[in-house]
Amino acid sequence: MHILVSAGPLVSLVAGILILLMPRLLNYIVAIYLIIIGLLGLFGHHLH
Repeated sequence: MHILVSAGPLVSLVAGILILLMPRLLNYIVAIYLIIIGLLGLFGHHLH
């Protein structure tokens, strides 16, 4: 039995748990998320 989990929901779940445990991480998690989304938006179309 193979269970395929996409990265998005898994990352969201881990980030949510970390924020509940350590609320100060929220700033860092949001900043890293925005940077990654921005970089993928700018350079993502060059990867194919």
